[in-house]
Amino acid sequence: MNTVCEAAHCPNLWECFTEPMATFMILGNICTRNCRFCSVVKGRPRPIDETEPKRLAMAVKKLGLKHVVITSVTRDDLADGGACQFFSAVREVRTVGPETVIELLVPDFRGRRKAIEHVVEASPDIVGHNLETVPSLYGKVRLGASYARSLGLLKLVKILDPDIRTKSSLMLGLGEEEKEILSVMEDLREIDCDILTMGQYLQPGSSHLEIDRFIPPSKFEEYKGLAENMGFQFVASGPFVRSSYKASEFSRRFIRRSKTCQ
Repeated sequence: MNTVCEAAHCPNLWECFTEPMATFMILGNICTRNCRFCSVVKGRPRPIDETEPKRLAMAVKKLGLKHVVITSVTRDDLADGGACQFFSAVREVRTVGPETVIELLVPDFRGRRKAIEHVVEASPDIVGHNLETVPSLYGKVRLGASYARSLGLLKLVKILDPDIRTKSSLMLGLGEEEKEILSVMEDLREIDCDILTMGQYLQPGSSHLEIDRFIPPSKFEEYKGLAENMGFQFVASGPFVRSSYKASEFSRRFIRRSKTCQ
């Protein structure tokens, strides 16, 4: 199994692995997009591995995970963007661990409504999709993505199933202005997004975007307070915070119900 923790060179890898906590990455380890902030390998992906969902479930069971995060590379080469693999992964994990909280961190599926509907149909507990940055920087940071499309995905998830918690994440230090950060927070609250994480962008390598500035820890604390006042149920904000950092803290606080395989 692949983990985005390793593929994206997460600075919190050893801390999370000792909890144990990991974010599994399905649909292979090669991404079809070329986002300039990300260290995941880009290129031509291999065919879908149909055994992957079962192997993922076996790993969750063997590790005894009570909260599992499942993400993927972006697969623009697939007609459904990989939605069927997410669906299968959720159902397989439900079979072996009906009490396991399942959090998905999904790509944008190019905005395909049927793909998003299929993911929601699997009934995960949390669906995350990262806006990553402010709209003015999308052309530089998120090549092939659309701010409106990403926001629309989170909005549609809530419309389709209001019981699913939604989540997004921002990288700071790419050249955004404070008023833009606050505007994104407001956009997320307008669509009833429940969870927000914010962290410092760190340049993975010389070929990636350079850091515009380092945000002081005190500023991250200030943003956390502002976000909580806006109504987010849970906020993680700090220089090393990433989208799945301390993910299980939310489920321990807010998700009490068990789910059975449907």
